[in-house]
Amino acid sequence: MTDATLSFPSRPAQLWEHLRHGHALPVFTVLVCLLVVWYGAAVWLNKDRVVRQLERGGAEWTIGQLVEAAWSMDRPVLPTPVQIAGELWSSTVEQNITSKRSLLYHAGVTMSSTLVGFLLGTALGILLAIGIVHVATLDRSLMPWIIASQTIPILAIAPMIVVVLGNLGFTGLMPKSVISAYLSFFPVTIGMVKGLRSPDPLQLDLMRTYSADRRQVFAKLRWPAATRFLFPSLKVAIALSLVGAIVGELPTGAQAGIGAKLLLGSYYGQMTALWAALIAAAILAMASIGAVGLAERLTLRARGGRW
Repeated sequence: MTDATLSFPSRPAQLWEHLRHGHALPVFTVLVCLLVVWYGAAVWLNKDRVVRQLERGGAEWTIGQLVEAAWSMDRPVLPTPVQIAGELWSSTVEQNITSKRSLLYHAGVTMSSTLVGFLLGTALGILLAIGIVHVATLDRSLMPWIIASQTIPILAIAPMIVVVLGNLGFTGLMPKSVISAYLSFFPVTIGMVKGLRSPDPLQLDLMRTYSADRRQVFAKLRWPAATRFLFPSLKVAIALSLVGAIVGELPTGAQAGIGAKLLLGSYYGQMTALWAALIAAAILAMASIGAVGLAERLTLRARGGRW
């Protein structure tokens, strides 16, 4: 008997241990549980309409027929994952990317507002953080207002932003970008304030011993120390910026964008299209966060750190 034969029985056990201690098994378990609950909820929420349709036929029906019909309705209350996947396929792969029926076209419209708002919010957050750290008056006066600004519901302030900017002649991209910036500047400000204040007092004293001015302390000590706080804040900010762009499309009655697809789906009862738009928004958020994470890794590698 060879060594390979002797070691074969241990391989399933090793594989199981690897899965149990890794991320694959927990993620797969949660996914299976989610699918079971989802399909069960689809039957429960769609059964009333299905029962009425089956009773109109006059013939007796079984539980199997009820379940099958609930999972294949044309306009379900809760579509199944297969129906949502089919809608995603038909609205992306089977449509021209420049067509207004293409979900990719609407995703591009939303992402343009997201990126502009993200850049505006990031720039504003970094500038506010620098001012708060270096000017005591700004720390006492601005920080409470920055925190208080996030207690205002975005759904309440979004229509006001749209109306005010519309009266000033700014329509289309700008109002949605401002709403995105309003949501995204806060985590950047808080994270950068924490990061710029993170250097040890001994390090600051050493810089003063070397007669370094504020600009040199900022460039060589505070900013490098704040980098590890900046990128986690940017990951939160890009997700909030996407939410702001979608919310900004709702009060404007936009004809394009993920928000417009959500409105159309709710108005006309196209729940499959609505869920497909929600999944597309989640995919955009994951891709955006992944891009920020990639930038973080490249920055860390450029500075000689580990991946």
